[in-house]
Amino acid sequence: MENYQLLWNNALEVLRTTTSSIAYTTYILKITPVDLEGRKLVLNVPSELFAKEISTRLLDKILQALKTAETGVTSVKITVGNSTVDYLHKDDENEPLLESSMEINPKYTFDSFVVGSSNKFLYSAAKAVAEDPGNNYNPLFIYGGTGLGKTHIMHAIANHVKSINKTANVLYATCEKFTNDLITIIRQGKGSASGTQEFRNRYRNVDVLIIDDVQFLANKEATQEEFFHTFNELYGQDKQIILSADCHPREIATLSERLKTRFEGGLMAQVVSPDIETKIAIVQRKAEERKYIISTEVATYLAENGSNDIRSLEGLLNKVIFASLLHEAPITIGLAMEAIKQSVSNENKEVMTTTNIINTVCSFYNVSKNDLLGKKKNKELVEPRQICTYLITELMSIPLVTIGQAMGGRDHTTVIHARNKITELIKTNPRIATEVNDLKNLILKK
Repeated sequence: MENYQLLWNNALEVLRTTTSSIAYTTYILKITPVDLEGRKLVLNVPSELFAKEISTRLLDKILQALKTAETGVTSVKITVGNSTVDYLHKDDENEPLLESSMEINPKYTFDSFVVGSSNKFLYSAAKAVAEDPGNNYNPLFIYGGTGLGKTHIMHAIANHVKSINKTANVLYATCEKFTNDLITIIRQGKGSASGTQEFRNRYRNVDVLIIDDVQFLANKEATQEEFFHTFNELYGQDKQIILSADCHPREIATLSERLKTRFEGGLMAQVVSPDIETKIAIVQRKAEERKYIISTEVATYLAENGSNDIRSLEGLLNKVIFASLLHEAPITIGLAMEAIKQSVSNENKEVMTTTNIINTVCSFYNVSKNDLLGKKKNKELVEPRQICTYLITELMSIPLVTIGQAMGGRDHTTVIHARNKITELIKTNPRIATEVNDLKNLILKK
């Protein structure tokens, strides 16, 4: 089947629901796709009267259906019978191929960023970049676990740059957005000059490019290739590049060596879990943003009972605020304790942790936790240890460095080795594959 027929079939599925049954049977089903010219679909109809009816009543719906079905077609040409003369040519060529850029959150500023010992270096580096983009620390590579403020500080840089230079072109996007835009161009424009140019105009004609979650470049060769050239183009023009990931560039699987080198060529800033004082300050700041004032006692209780990431702290605070509204009572330590006691209990049962995985593996292989995390090299311990490491990398989205710490203080290269070895053994060793699968089921059921 020709490609244009496949595209039309996809559009028909949409038209079946967007047009009346009479219009669909009488007109739509009698249209025949005959060619595809770039992104223009050529449709043939039986007569000029038929073509007139299509053009006046159904053409906009046809174009919309082609768009909704994500065919990549942006225009149609109608021919009549055996004639090669265009009866009608209508397109949306002036419409951009790519969806609008992602918004920069105005609430994420340097003023609203709580600075503590865990992120003081990051804050100082980000402020320096924002004050003089392109000249201080290029690129700035921010890495660390989720929920620790990476996205906040990146938006803060963008907002600060815009505040001191209203005409600055600052683009923030996730790695997923960058990838999807590239896929859109490949699918719709098939690498056409106009499509490629639109993509490059968006990502290369900027003063500051901010890309979040670049770990998702892993295993995407075409995206890495395009990102490499985008990086070089901007760097060569002294345009500021800011990147974030959940791990060090060296820990991003299958990332090309040339990208790793470029990412490490500027300033590496790691963000780590906040200490208790910073967590207390974060809770109080978040409460103030919600127009609530909470005591240090309450803030300390939430900080001590929450996880180490900022999002979980905010989640606990929301529960307490909700309880205050529900009971129409002030936020006291008693109300806070009652509000989160049940939720913390439930979350502890439901949230997956490295401890849960380690304990499950120990029980499964009948080995002690000290032996599993220890230094002994005998096979009956090495294999469970490597499987445990593999399971944590598979089931939890945390940095490799953190996994190494959980597995007895091992470095990230040991984690990578264990992960890769078990990945290969699963393909070749049925016993290992079965045991890993059984362990996954046990862990997920918990």
